[in-house]
Amino acid sequence: MPVQYTVIIEKAPNNYAAYAPDLPGCITTGDTRDEVIQLMHEAIEFHLEGLRRDGDPVPPPQTTAIEVDVPTTTEVSLPAAV
Repeated sequence: MPVQYTVIIEKAPNNYAAYAPDLPGCITTGDTRDEVIQLMHEAIEFHLEGLRRDGDPVPPPQTTAIEVDVPTTTEVSLPAAV
């Protein structure tokens, strides 16, 4: 049965970065959002394999994330392409 870990994706000036808060040290970067998502799948699998190989406990997913709507009167600067 698959387990779902929350992944945070951040847009940087020249690329995207992603990390899994429940898996400290499990991070990746990529040129596009799609690339960073694919790389994060691979990074999580690799990270979990390493924990198991070393006999370390695999942390259960605990982090969740939400998006919050703000009134349109709030000034927000969005990048040209998200």
